[in-house]
Amino acid sequence: MRGLVPLLENMCIDHTFERKSPVRRKPGPRPSNVPGYGRTGRSLAEQIEKLLFESLKAKECCDLILVIDDLDCHDRDVRHELFDRSIGKVDQAATIEHYIGFASPEVEAWIVADWDQSVAKDPDFRGCHAQMRHWLSTQKAVPFDLPETFSNYDREKDSCRDKLSDAIIESSIHCGAQARYSKGDHTARFLRQISPEVVSGKCPLFRALHHRLSQTE
Repeated sequence: MRGLVPLLENMCIDHTFERKSPVRRKPGPRPSNVPGYGRTGRSLAEQIEKLLFESLKAKECCDLILVIDDLDCHDRDVRHELFDRSIGKVDQAATIEHYIGFASPEVEAWIVADWDQSVAKDPDFRGCHAQMRHWLSTQKAVPFDLPETFSNYDREKDSCRDKLSDAIIESSIHCGAQARYSKGDHTARFLRQISPEVVSGKCPLFRALHHRLSQTE
């Protein structure tokens, strides 16, 4: 999440973004009845409705309501309708534009799409990035030219059969990188470095998001 807002502001240079979800945790242990840091699917839809209602009731203003979620191999149209319906339940949001975008299957697809400007240049991986890429291509069938198409839906898991982020982590271990790939550290860092234009050329869903934000006035 630390890298997502800078990426969005790179795509929409005249605007700033305020993150509402995931809700920032307070320091200290988390009570057992409090949900985890990130939400997705129905849980996220419920949170969107709650956060929108609270924010707009408090007279917080914005030009655009932006929802971005990992698709995790779910049906895009079904997920879009789910989030669109949750926004529609908040009367105060009726006059505010909204856009629902997806990272397919995860935001790491955007990093794979611009591998040369992210993983390949990083001190932790530049000595073995070629081996990582080869391993991902041959052992996990990661399509570097169309990374949004990676994996398939698994009904039992209710997500992708194979996680792209897990595959990248495994490749860093297998190839003896200087550090194990970290979603929290490396993904956040790389989201700040990738080129929206390069990623748009390989990721149609990202391209739609980029186009929408670049048209925002």
